[in-house]
Amino acid sequence: MQELPIINSAENNTETRVKKPNWLRVKLPIGEEYRHVRSLVDTHKLHTICESGNCPNMGECWGEGTATFMILGNICTRSCGFCAVATGRPEPVDWDEPQRVAEAIYLMKVKHAVITSVDRDELKDGGSTIWANTIKAVRALNPETTLETLIPDFRGQWENLERIIEVAPEVVSHNLETTENLTRKVRIQAKYHRSLEVIRRLKDGGMRTKSGIMLGLGETKEELLEAMHALQENGCDVLTLGQYLQPTPKHLPVVRFVHPDEFAYFREEGYKMGFDYVESGPLVRSSYHSDRHVIPGKGRGDWQRSKQAV
Repeated sequence: MQELPIINSAENNTETRVKKPNWLRVKLPIGEEYRHVRSLVDTHKLHTICESGNCPNMGECWGEGTATFMILGNICTRSCGFCAVATGRPEPVDWDEPQRVAEAIYLMKVKHAVITSVDRDELKDGGSTIWANTIKAVRALNPETTLETLIPDFRGQWENLERIIEVAPEVVSHNLETTENLTRKVRIQAKYHRSLEVIRRLKDGGMRTKSGIMLGLGETKEELLEAMHALQENGCDVLTLGQYLQPTPKHLPVVRFVHPDEFAYFREEGYKMGFDYVESGPLVRSSYHSDRHVIPGKGRGDWQRSKQAV
């Protein structure tokens, strides 16, 4: 594959608001299934990252009867420069939340569920007990449902990470989010190498691992490829690459909008590196098409067949 003339986006770092291109248009949330999911979320007093994170795919996913549940409340103890989730002092832990999430998944009749959480750095266990309880509750009520859990780094308190490994969700995800040199700017309280260690420890614990990186924050092509290599070398199976979108004027600006052809290039490079599944596109988010990420070899097999067909 011929290498694309990718712009060195670090040289184009500007506070000027960049006009959103046509390829980032999304459908408005409508339809009977969307209203059904909306009703379940409201009735069970659940939080979703779809809403809290201003996800552009909410209309599509809710319209298909799926949602990404966010546990441990909707107030985060961290203040990442890219994230739309509210920052502040969280409410006390709700010990009934795991059962409500399990019941909502049962009523939605989903075959694959995605669960994430805010960071709860003020808790000694980082919220890992509620995490484990939620996975157990979902499995008890929905034994045929597969699970992906998008977890925090637990501040490197590895005994908390072990609680996730012990209950063994089908996929465990932790997002690297950005390149090494942008981490301090984008993820103020996070550490690049600590996130890589989360992936490595999960893989050593027998988990199917997943991570995601946002594009358009000022990373260069070389820095992005370096971050992809680092994830792959630490045992990451599934990689998602998507366009960063500024949620409010208070958040980090978009440096540039990455063209779909560039996302296709990085998808190709990801498979060459050895990732098992690469989801790469402007509207890709961590949980987008996540049901496809459960099956080992599916993404790589599809990629290899597409190469043979050319």
